[in-house]
Amino acid sequence: MTKEADTRSYRLINGVFYPEEASQLLLTLIEDKISFHKRNDWSRRERFGEVDRTSVQRVKELRQTKTDLAALIAEAAAAGMKLTISGNIEITLTPE
Repeated sequence: MTKEADTRSYRLINGVFYPEEASQLLLTLIEDKISFHKRNDWSRRERFGEVDRTSVQRVKELRQTKTDLAALIAEAAAAGMKLTISGNIEITLTPE
């Protein structure tokens, strides 16, 4: 590997979904991220006796995102619409 930053992109989600499918996909993803950050916070509290402020803040943000997405999906369902979802993850490798 070189000493320069190296960015790579991966497609995680790409498709058209019924509201029920979109709900299951997106809300499960968000719940998994919430669980990840809650575990980080718990681990930091157990090991060091301090709060993981980054994880606590991220849980708040993710809960708001979950609420917003649930409302959007409910709106699509009520209107008889499908949802087109695209989601990429971008990873940058940087030297220390």
